[in-house]
Amino acid sequence: MPTPPPTGPLVTRDTLAAELRALGVEPGEILLVHSSLSSLGWVCGGAVAVVRGLLDAIGPDGTLVVPTQSGDLSDPALWSNPPVPAQWWERIRATMPAYDPLVTPALGVGVIPETVRTWPGALRSAHPQTSFAALGARAAELVEGHAPDCRLGEHSPLARLEKAGARVLLLGAGYATCTSFHLAEYRIPAPLVEVGRPGPGGTWERVTEVSIDSDRFDELGHDFERDRDVVRGTVGAADVRLFPVADAVAYAQRWLPLHRSREEEL
Repeated sequence: MPTPPPTGPLVTRDTLAAELRALGVEPGEILLVHSSLSSLGWVCGGAVAVVRGLLDAIGPDGTLVVPTQSGDLSDPALWSNPPVPAQWWERIRATMPAYDPLVTPALGVGVIPETVRTWPGALRSAHPQTSFAALGARAAELVEGHAPDCRLGEHSPLARLEKAGARVLLLGAGYATCTSFHLAEYRIPAPLVEVGRPGPGGTWERVTEVSIDSDRFDELGHDFERDRDVVRGTVGAADVRLFPVADAVAYAQRWLPLHRSREEEL
């Protein structure tokens, strides 16, 4: 049976940039983008065209930021999808390559962030598991200083994005992906957790971190969108949301203690 033709819509670099501008994306602004390529429709040029369209929309003075997480650099004892045999754990810990911002691929965030990560001129933050990559005029100031014991808190690009007046663009992605909500977790009572990962020189390091959890972020996003000014629209076939990082953090900081308190875990 022949493969059916794509149903579209046809999305190009130019149509994507034009639709983003029509939604209110402004030249010179900073965008933190969470994305789903497959949600857009049939994209001529794939992820490369999407990145070019985003850069066109914000212009040469703008800055594009994406999450480039590498959560697989973690303790194999905690892996569940899939798990590995316990007798492998020590060997995995001894041989797992340490984080290298130039070569460690992003995992679980989609093909668009990985395309940004490898783009000429892209800069990437230093955290081994929750890095961000940036392109554009303010890339360096946004990704520098990402502390190794601060995944998504005050010493991460999220706090810098908040201070810089950046906006979040959910491009076919849901609120469950909204990393800005995690910054609020650092500003309310939250449990700590020991995080294991490969360190320099073949070592295995452990750091104590705030425990982050995206459980109920979809519900949080629903209420945020109901109560705050969120730009809604479509780009291609994708549902799109656009809002300030600072608004999302402030709302989550009030919402989480009321609806998903973790004080009993302290």
